[in-house]
Parts: sequence; C-alpha cells; structure tokens
Amino acid sequence: MNQVLDIQNLEVTFSTDRGPVKAVDGVSLQVAPGRVLAVVGESGSGKTVSARTVLGLLPETAATNGAVLLANTTERGGVSDVITLSKDELRKARGRDVAMVFQEPSTAMNPVFPIWWQIAEGLRAHGKYTKKELRAKVLEMLKLVGLPDPEARLDYYPHQLSGGQKQRVMIAMALALRPGLIVADEPTTALDVTVQAEILDLLRRLRDELGTAILLITHNMGVVADLADDVAVMYQGKVVETGSVEQIFKHPQEDYTKTLLGAVLKLGDGRIRAASVHEAEAAAHAAGIAHEPKPKGEVLVAARGLEIQYPGRLGRPGFKAVRGVDFEIRGGEVYGLVGESGSGKSTIGRAIAGLTEATGGSLQVFGHEMVGFKEKAFKPLRKDIGFVFQDPASSFNPLLTIAENVAEPLIVHGKAKDASAARARVDELLEAVQLPRSYGDRFPHELSGGQRQRASLARGLALDPKLLIADEPTSALDVSVQARVLELFAELQHELGFASLFITHDLAVVDALADTVGVLFHGELVEAGPAQQVLSDPQELYTQRLLASLPVPDPAEQAERRELARKLRAAAGIN
Repeated sequence: MNQVLDIQNLEVTFSTDRGPVKAVDGVSLQVAPGRVLAVVGESGSGKTVSARTVLGLLPETAATNGAVLLANTTERGGVSDVITLSKDELRKARGRDVAMVFQEPSTAMNPVFPIWWQIAEGLRAHGKYTKKELRAKVLEMLKLVGLPDPEARLDYYPHQLSGGQKQRVMIAMALALRPGLIVADEPTTALDVTVQAEILDLLRRLRDELGTAILLITHNMGVVADLADDVAVMYQGKVVETGSVEQIFKHPQEDYTKTLLGAVLKLGDGRIRAASVHEAEAAAHAAGIAHEPKPKGEVLVAARGLEIQYPGRLGRPGFKAVRGVDFEIRGGEVYGLVGESGSGKSTIGRAIAGLTEATGGSLQVFGHEMVGFKEKAFKPLRKDIGFVFQDPASSFNPLLTIAENVAEPLIVHGKAKDASAARARVDELLEAVQLPRSYGDRFPHELSGGQRQRASLARGLALDPKLLIADEPTSALDVSVQARVLELFAELQHELGFASLFITHDLAVVDALADTVGVLFHGELVEAGPAQQVLSDPQELYTQRLLASLPVPDPAEQAERRELARKLRAAAGIN
C-alpha cells in the first residue's frame, strides 16, 4: 500500500460498570510516508484512543472493530492489521514499524535507570548487541535529536534533564530502530514556547531528512499550523472533517472546526479582558449608571531587590532562583508573570504565599515583610491569599468530594465547622464558576479537566481573597475549555475586584488577561510594563524570542514567525 498507516472504519468500545461506551465510532485515517497528519479535537474526542490502537496499547476492557493496516517498514515488508496481531507479533512491530512519543516523558521514563539504558531497551528487544555497541548507537540517536553534550548525558537519570531534554530523549527512544511511523501524543503540551519550538523543529527535520511519517495528536492549533501537512478533526469519536492544513485553516467547512479555530487565543486581540469590560459597561448602561474605569488600588505586594536562594546540599553551594527582582501588584490588577521553566515564576508565587522563604532584598505582602517572616505572624493574612494550582487533579484530595475539597479553606480558617456547615457557601462558589451544585457530590476523577479547574478556582475564591495566585492554571486544557476558563476568570476578577498574580508561559493568555506583565529570565526581571506595550513593542531580545516562538493558527504566518524565531536565536547565540 502507498500509505504507512491506513485506518479503516475503526470502532473502539470500552466495557464499564455503567455499560459499554463507544470511544471511537467509524474512524478512517491515512498517513503517507514523509508526511505529518495532525488529529485534533477536545479531550474525549477519541484521538488518543485511535492513536493507541495503532500500537495495540488499549486495555483489555476495549473491544475493537475495523482495520488498522500498518506498513512493515523493516526487512519483513508487507502490511499488518494491528487488530489481528498476536502479542508476540505486536512486540515485533513496536519500535520497528511504529513507535510512540508519549505526552508526559517524566511518567513514561523509568526514574531508576540512566537514559542510555532506557533508549537501548528497544534495541536489546530486537537484536543482540554488546554494551559498547549499544552505547554507540544510543549516542548516535542523542546526537540526531540534538541533545546538548550527549556524551556527558549518556549516564544521566531522567530527573537530571529539563522537560525539553526529556522529550528529546523520548524521541531518540522512538527513533532507535528507525520506524516508518511515529505516533506523537501531545508532545509539546507542558513545554515552554521556546522549547516547544525546538521540539517542533526536530520533528520537522525527522520528516524532511529521514522521511518519517508522523501521526500527531494535539489540541494546540498553533502546533498544527507549524508542523502538520494534513489535518483530521475529531468530535465525539467521529472524524468530522479532513483536509490539508491550508484548507482546514483557511476554509473550514464544519461548524465544530470553525468553533475550535475561533477559540484559539491570538496575540494582539486581548479579547477576553475587553469582553469582560464591555459586559460591565453594558450592565452599567442597563442600570442607568455611568461605568467608570476601574482605578488602581493600594499596593498589595511590593518586591524590591527580591532574592530567593535554595540552600545547597552535601557541601554544594546554594542555588539563587530569583535575583534582584522589583515589581508591585495593586488591588484589582492582574499581573502576568511570564518566562520559561526555571525562570523563577512559581518560586516568586510561592514566596508571596509564604510557601517558600524569601532570602534577600524585600518582599512585602499586605505590608508584612516576608524576608525572615514568622509563620505565626503571617498566618492571619493567609485567608487573604487564594491559590489556583496548575494541576487540580493532583491538588485535590481524591478521597474527598468536590464540595469537601472546596470547603477546606473555610474549615482551616475557622469559617465553618465542617464540610456540611460550609455547603451553602460551597454551592454559591460552584454556581459562581458555572458548575451545577450537584457536582459538589462528585469526586475529582468524575469531572473533566476544565470542570476540575473551575472547581479549583472556586476553592481559591472561597475566602474572598484580596490576592489570587494562579500558577499555570490553563496550560494542559483544550483550547475551547481554556477559553471558557479564562473568560470565567476575567468575569469573576472584574466582578469581585481581587488582584491576581497570573503565572504562565503562554503569552497569548497574558495578552488576554493581564493589565501588567513582567518577563523573567534566569531569575531576573528583564522587562516589565503595561501588557499591551510589552507584548506589542518588546524591547528586550529575550521577550522578542518568546513572542516569535509562540505558534499561531495560520500556516503562512507561522512559517514567517518560525524564520524570525531562528534569526532571533542566532542573534542570541543559540543554535
């Protein structure tokens, strides 16, 4: 066959306690050699289930119908129907004919083995090699994927690598036996924009230089515009539209595709904040009163020369995560703090909340000095600080209901005796974040990612805080869910008037929400000012690189931005 992969009328049904659930319903997809097919859609659309079927990675509770025809790109030749293969035949196909790059390398990699051993595992499973031969082949793979200083990193463990480096190792693992098809499941979801751009460049090079076919699973339409040749849009287990990347972006036919593209945040439109202000103006007009622009309130947080150093261990010197940072957050203001992983964003947020020690300079929170602070003196002020975590699935107690989780701040601060006494307030909060009251009786795993993030927002607002710290609260959400959560955040912030420190690496989110933005690089604040000014006319080379690295949902424009990002990397001395 001419295709590396030909999925024909695939159906996947899961057996559950509540009866059968059809996750994939009559899906047909084809991937040609040297091309990238992006399968896009929201969580629950069936895209990952379809991809895992290609490798025979579905659980025993899954029943499959249809055909998944995979070209045997190794010496065997021919075509195999993955659905009919035995376990032994599947093991022979995995790694050689098809390999997978998983969404979260930290959980896909074994923490107790060095990376060379883990990459070599696939080679050992399909052939006999000496240790010297294995290390040589692994080194070749690490050089191919552009891992910095590969010889020294052969014996590194996963925890010693950054997120982008771990993803490169995962790609090296997938390439070890040079398969004809790579299935990449959300390979850039949690990565910074600059690291994401590097990984996309790597995948593009594999396609162009090695002729590798790639099945890309993603919800990021900017990534699709940057990398894909063809696109398939999935909704509720079905493929609703297919076409070339240019056709899908310029002339989408289906309403769902148009909705998906319309939900993508774009730099420069600032539409979420503008919409919340417009709604407030309309409400004031309807009530017959003049709408006044929101004045800046008192200074709630003030940092002057802030330094945060983590102590060294085993005789090693300490690590200075934040270096001489100055900023302030006023009442009613959204301050967007952006930068790559390791820049110190979350460290500053935790220091404001008293969860990490500020070691130098000055950090005043509600007039209380946090350098050398005493917990007993600061504890009464904690009720004025809310926190929305990046991953509500891990920040919620899985043994408690949503209502019990949301009630925790009320109980801890003595506002309610127990969860039942707090239920009336919890119901108000759930309604405020547009969740039905009945969802309070569900457990965290029974809610979708977007619903859990709304419940996390409700918990952060439980005590009517003056300051809400939101740490990457939308990074793992689908574009449409992300847009709804951000719209809700903007509405509540405008209505309740709390200040917010919004920590993110997504500049489009900052543009949509923030009044002021600060850009962090290696613990230093390299640029700060009004969001519109910084994002439309950045003065620092690093900020320019961040902006150029952000993929946009337009293939032609994205090609221009990719070239600009390369030039800026070269100007910064980065290969």
